[in-house]
Amino acid sequence: MFNPKKLLVTGGSGLLGSAIKKLIPRALYPSSKMLTITNYRQMDDFVRGKHISQILHLAAFTSPPKVENEPQKALDVNIIGTANVVKLCMKNNVKLIYVSTDYVFSGKKGIYSEEDPVYPVNKYAWSKLGGECAARLYDNSLIIRTSFGPKPFPYDVAFTDQWTSRETVDTVAQKIVKIIDSDIRGVIHIGGRRISVYEYAKKISPRKIVNPISRRDVKFTIPSDTSLNTSKYDRLFSSNRIAQN
Repeated sequence: MFNPKKLLVTGGSGLLGSAIKKLIPRALYPSSKMLTITNYRQMDDFVRGKHISQILHLAAFTSPPKVENEPQKALDVNIIGTANVVKLCMKNNVKLIYVSTDYVFSGKKGIYSEEDPVYPVNKYAWSKLGGECAARLYDNSLIIRTSFGPKPFPYDVAFTDQWTSRETVDTVAQKIVKIIDSDIRGVIHIGGRRISVYEYAKKISPRKIVNPISRRDVKFTIPSDTSLNTSKYDRLFSSNRIAQN
């Protein structure tokens, strides 16, 4: 039985962490000053004496264009920081749930399953894949690949030639809560139906003026189609009630 008081969440003040906190308010949400994932000794000291059974690892450097300009920060946070979280889980026999990204795929195919080969096309995605590699070294771990955003749509432009399974952050948070309250390991994809980013923007913000834009209009590389096959999640959880904690 899942005990929310034994769940530790990194990155709890971020977009997804804040949405998770509304659903699981009794979990542990340390600030980045209290739990700095690039400082293993501090993390080790923080968890000592606490009865933690799971770590939901959300903390990350997540902006693709910023990562292009600050790859060392992505190395420190997304790869080394995640490796530190994995080591902490290993030492304390704690389950790890690592939230990754659909960007680990090249975007040439779409409707990617959990077994499809990964091949990032930008530095942000490579850094998140580095985190996946660390998580894969630990048997008691689960990698969640997904794509989410705030509601309403926050930008004035959206790509017409980029396809995704993106959902609003509150919907993704609800799905992650179901996963937390389970015992699955390995890799799982969560998301909605295949949709262009422009269609997604109009769907969640129908009254907002959002102008179409192409991937060719930006200076960093964006994969064309990272839509996800979510049949595994649907099979395991679609009929289950969202956990209320």
